[in-house]
Amino acid sequence: MSDRPSLVRMGGWGAAAVVATAIPFYMEGFWLQTGLFAMSAAVGAIGINLLTGSTGQLSMGHAFFLAVGAYAYVYFAADPGQSGQHALGGLGLPTPLAAVLAVLTAGVAGGLFSPIAGRLKGAYLGIATLALIFLGQHLLFNAEPVTGGYNGRAVPPLELFGLVFADSPALVLFDVPFGSLERLWFLGLAVVLGAAAFARGVLRGRPGRAMNTIRDHEIAAGVMGVPVARYRAGVFVLSSMYGGLAGVMLALVFQRTVPDYFSVLLSLDYLAMIVIGGLGSIGGAIAGAVFVSVLPQLLTRYSDSLPLIAEPGSGGVSPAEAARILYGAAVVTVVLFLPGGLRELFLRLRTAIRGRAALLTRTTRMRRSSAPSPSPTPSPDTRS
Repeated sequence: MSDRPSLVRMGGWGAAAVVATAIPFYMEGFWLQTGLFAMSAAVGAIGINLLTGSTGQLSMGHAFFLAVGAYAYVYFAADPGQSGQHALGGLGLPTPLAAVLAVLTAGVAGGLFSPIAGRLKGAYLGIATLALIFLGQHLLFNAEPVTGGYNGRAVPPLELFGLVFADSPALVLFDVPFGSLERLWFLGLAVVLGAAAFARGVLRGRPGRAMNTIRDHEIAAGVMGVPVARYRAGVFVLSSMYGGLAGVMLALVFQRTVPDYFSVLLSLDYLAMIVIGGLGSIGGAIAGAVFVSVLPQLLTRYSDSLPLIAEPGSGGVSPAEAARILYGAAVVTVVLFLPGGLRELFLRLRTAIRGRAALLTRTTRMRRSSAPSPSPTPSPDTRS
C-alpha cells in the first residue's frame, strides 16, 4: 500500500508526458503559440518566485531583464544589417552561443544592480527596480543600432545540432509538417523542465533554507550566520538570469522584438502570476504563469462569442483589459481567501479526494467484516 501513491504519481507524470508530446501532432498553430507563451512566462515566473516568494524581495523590474535577454540574443546572433535609415549592429555568433551569452548578459545586468538589491528590501526595493523599467524603455527606443528603435528587430531562428527552429527547411514527422512552433514546442518543454528542476534543487538545499529564513525573519538569519546581503544579491542575479532565459524564449516565439511589450505592465503580470499560483512554490509559479498568459489569448480568440468583450480597437473592453480585470480579481480573491494560491487549492482538493477514498475504503472493510458469514454446508456423512 505504501508504494501506491508513488505509482499513481509516476502514472500521472507519464500521462502528462505523453499528452505534452502528442500536442504538436494534433493542435493548430494558435494553441501551440499560446502554449509557448505560457512556457516562457513559466520560466520568468520561476525566477521572480525565487526572488519574491522564497526570499521576500519585491521586484517591479522583471520585464527589464526579459528585454535584456531578448535583445541581447538578437544582437549576438544577427548579422549587421540595414533597417530603414538606421544601420543595425550584430555579431553573427552561432545561435546557441548567442542564447547562452544573452542569459549571462541578463545575469550581469542583475549583478550590476545587486549591490542595491542586497541592501534594500520591501517597497524600497520595488521602487528602485521600477526605475529599471523606465531606463530600459529609454534604451530600447533610442539605442537604435542595437534595438532597432520603435520598430524593433527581427529575431534570428535558433539552430541547434543542425536543426533550425523555423518554418524552413521543411520537416515532416508522421505526415505532420513541423514548422517553427512545432519545433520550439519540444525545446520549450525541455527548458521549462530544466528551469523547474534547477530551482527545485536550490530550494531543497542549503541555499533554499537560507532564503526562506531571510524571508521569514531576517534578524534571525543574520544571527544564525547567514550572509543576508550576499544571499539577496545572489538570488537577484539568479532571478535576472531566469528573466533573460524567458526573454530569449519569448523572442524566438514572437520572431520579432518590440520595445512596447517590455513595459511595467509585463512586470505586474509576473507579480500576478506568482501571487495567483502561490508564493514560494515552483508548481504554483508555473500554474500562475499559465493562467495569466493564456487568459488574454483565449479572450482574444473567442471575443465574438463572449459577452461584454469587444474586439480590439472597437472602443469597448478589449480582451487584454478584460484579462487584467479577471486576474486582478483573482489576485484579490487569493489574498483574501486563498493565501497559498492555486497550489493551496490543489492541495486542498487532493486532501479531500484522499480523505473520501480512505473513508470509502474503511466503510467497505467494515461492511465486509460485519456481514454474516455463510453457514457451512453439511457433508453427506453428517446428514446421514
